[in-house]
Amino acid sequence: MENRPEILYNMLTSFSTLSESLITESLPFWYTRKIGKGDFFNMQNVVCNDLGLVVKGMFRIYFNDPQTDEEKNIFFFSENQFIVSFRSFINRYPCAYYIQAMEDAEIVSISYQHLYQLYEKFPEWERFGRLLAELFFNYSQSRTEEFLFYSPEERYLKLVDEHPNIVSRIPAYHISSYLGITNPSLSRIRKRIAGAK
Repeated sequence: MENRPEILYNMLTSFSTLSESLITESLPFWYTRKIGKGDFFNMQNVVCNDLGLVVKGMFRIYFNDPQTDEEKNIFFFSENQFIVSFRSFINRYPCAYYIQAMEDAEIVSISYQHLYQLYEKFPEWERFGRLLAELFFNYSQSRTEEFLFYSPEERYLKLVDEHPNIVSRIPAYHISSYLGITNPSLSRIRKRIAGAK
């Protein structure tokens, strides 16, 4: 990918104010991956070894219940978002869920080993790691609070706000799974919202 340094530079400077020289120092560690629709960034019960930046495409994080074989969507990630199973990544523990491409996707990745080399060498990269941890903690807490305090309709509106074109990109049943509702309930929500406009 010819514009890999530009993509990284833009994302890393906006996210953590890393200097151009520090980003340049890291460039040999980043590599591009193309992941086909339906293929996996990481598998359930496998340690997540990479931190990715989504350049193109959408991913879902989902849990496959071994008792019922039911898939439950937990998160969606799309362009200009970091993607990782953070707990697995930092603890070197098998991931509890799958991270799957829902479209043909491109990401730029760095391995756990290389990222920690940067942490050890540069305090500014350690700050990047702290900000990354805060980001994924906020994702996790926000997701929990959505189910405690938000109605399904409010959860849907928040999802569409975070991923504006998600409805046209993935099947409705994946959105229903994420919201914890049935497909007919999702249809009613969408009709209510369309009628209110």
